[in-house]
Amino acid sequence: MSTSIGLALPTLLGIPLEFLFFATTLLGVALFHHHTLKVAVSGLAVITLYKLLVTGFGATPGLAGLTAHLTHEWIVVANLFGLLVGFALLSDHFEKSHVPALLPRYLPDGWTGGFWLLVIVFVMSAFLDNIAAAMIGATMAMTLYKGKVHIGFLAAIVAASNAGGSGSVVGDTTTTMLWIGGVSPLHVLDAYIAAVPALLFFGYFAARQQHAWQPIEKDAPPGLLLDGARLAIVAVILLSAILANVYCNLVRPDLLADWPVIGMAVWAALLTTSLWRQPSWRLLPESIRGSVFLLSLVLCASMMPVDRLPLASWPSTLGLGFLSSVFDNIPLTALALRQGGYDWGVLAYAVGFGGSMIWFGSTAGVAVSNLFPQARSVGSWLKAGWHVAVAYVIGFAVLMLTLGWHPQPLG
Repeated sequence: MSTSIGLALPTLLGIPLEFLFFATTLLGVALFHHHTLKVAVSGLAVITLYKLLVTGFGATPGLAGLTAHLTHEWIVVANLFGLLVGFALLSDHFEKSHVPALLPRYLPDGWTGGFWLLVIVFVMSAFLDNIAAAMIGATMAMTLYKGKVHIGFLAAIVAASNAGGSGSVVGDTTTTMLWIGGVSPLHVLDAYIAAVPALLFFGYFAARQQHAWQPIEKDAPPGLLLDGARLAIVAVILLSAILANVYCNLVRPDLLADWPVIGMAVWAALLTTSLWRQPSWRLLPESIRGSVFLLSLVLCASMMPVDRLPLASWPSTLGLGFLSSVFDNIPLTALALRQGGYDWGVLAYAVGFGGSMIWFGSTAGVAVSNLFPQARSVGSWLKAGWHVAVAYVIGFAVLMLTLGWHPQPLG
């Protein structure tokens, strides 16, 4: 995240021009659905050129500043690229295992089937990366609802993955950062006091939305059998990501700072298991195009001039949740760690779940929109997924009323 260089930077009505360029890019994405890649890459080029020539990147101007910024961001970008493209192939493996088609036999009838699907995503995200949980949930929903998935339910899948990961130090990049930064996993666990009531609220309304839009198809095609080999491959890929994440956090945290370890682990498992069952390599071109589009927006967000946060308090932390729906929550978390004075469980919930309110506000939302391009509309997401924003406030209120605000020292 860029910082101020101590000069009076150009603004319009008090708003830094970078924000206006980013807003224009997002508006272009919303209006020109058939040219989203061109719009996103063009927006990134304009913002990069502007910062090169006018504002600089933090305290360093010009190419040196851009190089320093990309050096700082490339791990996140590379990890996300590896996961987005890799999980597109993983999702295809999962669909061809026939688990999504067989699952309706075990889910309840009516809207409660969709609700329990969201609960499954929530639980998975506690020990999986939230991107993986969201992608698996979206893949299941695609099959369960014959491709007719309501945008409100997609928002709920993203919210369930982010809520489930908010209280686990291995469930989300931001909580992993807190752990590495010296926050006790028990303090992060407090986030579940907010996440569970939030899940109950948005889960109920989203499941109702989806049932009215397209009910679960209970009958699997006759003669359909589980493909155990593909399911085992899915398990191997996910286990590789989990083990790489846990091992590096516990034993070699330096590797996480130097290499896109999780993305590399996913691809190592994909390539190794391809000797057993070939992935659908034909999916790569479209997946790569979608990933480049999404990562262009992530890089645009990383260049916004947010160089400091308000003083730590529960109102400012509530606001960070809304802010994280627009800006990358990873830099926000890094700034909060540097500033200190937070109740880390409250922060984990705010920045972890808050990004669910807009599709590009979290990596899980970015990943799901790769499977469902119709979700790449801020207006549609906000209108259909209104229950996510309300659930965020409800969960935050429950956490404040039960535990209150108790800042904790690091280490």
